[in-house]
Parts: sequence; structure tokens; C-alpha cells
Amino acid sequence: MSNRSNSFTRRDVLAVGALAGAGAALAPLASFAQAAGQLELITRAVPSSGERIPVVGLGTNNYSVTAAEDLAARREVLKHMPQLGGTLIDTAPAYGRSEEVLGELIAELGNRDRFFLATKVTAPDGNLAVGKAMIEESFRRLRTDRIELIQVHNLQGLDTLMPYLQELKAAKRIKYLGATTSNDNQHEAMAAALRKHRLDFVQLNYSIGDRQSADILLPLAQERGAAVLVNLPFGGRRGSVFARVSEQPLPSWAAECDATSWAQFFLKYVVSHPAVTCAIPGTTKLSHLQDNQRAARGRLPDAAMRKRMEAFWDGLS
Repeated sequence: MSNRSNSFTRRDVLAVGALAGAGAALAPLASFAQAAGQLELITRAVPSSGERIPVVGLGTNNYSVTAAEDLAARREVLKHMPQLGGTLIDTAPAYGRSEEVLGELIAELGNRDRFFLATKVTAPDGNLAVGKAMIEESFRRLRTDRIELIQVHNLQGLDTLMPYLQELKAAKRIKYLGATTSNDNQHEAMAAALRKHRLDFVQLNYSIGDRQSADILLPLAQERGAAVLVNLPFGGRRGSVFARVSEQPLPSWAAECDATSWAQFFLKYVVSHPAVTCAIPGTTKLSHLQDNQRAARGRLPDAAMRKRMEAFWDGLS
């Protein structure tokens, strides 16, 4: 494909009308909610507790904003996300002001109890004091006395932090603990971490265009009883998956799993893997939230359809 097509984003795909059935994603919220509400919300159980979580959440890497219009757009996402079925929000101290913005907006909306908050921590050079201070700052920024999940970001200081995270869990300040990676090069280290530690959650990069996690990590997480959050479900460092379908109509057979847009096609592929608990696409606009949350309803691809989706993807030029 040309350089121009490689730069296509979700916005470009929407602009050229390549999203078959995208009217649902762009419709007024009331109409969308009514249509989506006719389809059953899909949830998955956290293996260590049995708690069920909707399969599509929210990533907030782009929530470090200050402009009034940007804050207003994100406020709309956080206001309507619970109404559409989503609960899990993933953030990190490394995402600039994201924790602070989330804390401010959620406090203003008064809907903290409707969210499952997940954030991250590191212990550079094994410095536990730095990690402890980072965690306390996350509590302050998020304006909460409990955080559902704290994850060791990119495995940095995992061995140092695990005993302290266990203490926080025992004290009920956090509910779950875990570790993250978003890089194929860290998959071997993540596999070692899964084998060494009892992790409630792991967070991995996985998409129809980057399926390496399915080779070892996803089966291992399932074997070890760890819930899986999926970052970069629309691609990322390898490029947005939307670029490859910029001139492609949505296959008619996508309707067999209730997908009406490319975003839903890609998300349903990810969350239909039996090891995956929740995908966390970055979402800063209400129209994207509507589209993404629609993927958490209705039917998911079965094994045969997953193979069909992979074959379709691999056959694109």
C-alpha cells in the first residue's frame, strides 16, 4: 500500500464511508443505546475471583489534556460509558496527567462506583520507595481510597513490588495485582513472570495484525488463572489496523457475529479469544465509545469465524 494509505486512521475510514453500518456508531446516543440494548452484554470472569467484567473497556493514554474542549470530550466519554455497559478504565502515571484528569472528571460526574479502575506502578532499579510513593500519588490523583487493579508497568521492578502489592491487597486497598507489557520483545519475560508469580491480571498487546501473544502468552495466562487485558487492539507500533482496510467494505459475513463496523470487527476478534478478559482501546470521543461498546454485545466469533477473519486479514494487500 502507498504511504498515504499507511497513514489512515479510524477517522479517515469513517470519513470515506468505508465503515459498513457505521450509522450505529454515529447515531444519537439514545438511538444507539436502544439498538445496543437489544443485544446481550458480554462479560468475562476474573479467574482469581469470579467477578465478571464487560469485555470492552477504556484505555486513557491520551487523557493528558488541559484544553477545555478536550476535557469536555473526555467528560462525555466517562459520563456515558457506564450507560453503554463499560466499566474498566486503564491508566498509568506514565500517561502524563491522565490519572489526574480521570480523578477530576469522575469526581465531578459522581460515578466512581460504576468503574473498575486500573493503574500501574514501577520500581526503577528495584527502588521500592519510589514505587510506594507512585502508588500513593495514584490514589491522590484518582481521588479514591481504593483501586481495583495495580499493575507493574512493563515488568519494571516486578520482583521488588510483588510483596508490597500483596500487602495492599490484603489490606483491601487494591483488589487485584498484575503486570503489563505492550511489546513483543518482552513476551518471554512476561511468560517467566507468569510462571514465577501468582498474578490476577496480565496486560498484553494483541490484535488481528499482531497475533504473537496467542502463541505462548494467552494459553499460559489461561493455564495460570490470570485475567488478560489487551492493549493495542487496533494495532499500535506496527501501525493502525484501520489503514489496511481503508478501501475495504466490511464483509457481509461480519453480521454473523453482530459486527456492524470495522472497529467492532477488530474488537470482537480480540475478545473472542477464550483467554481474553477485556480489551482496552484508547477512546477519547463519544462516537468511538459508542462504536467500541457495541462490540461488547451480541455474538462473538466462534473458532471457525476467527480463522475466517484471520484468512481475510492475511489476504489483504
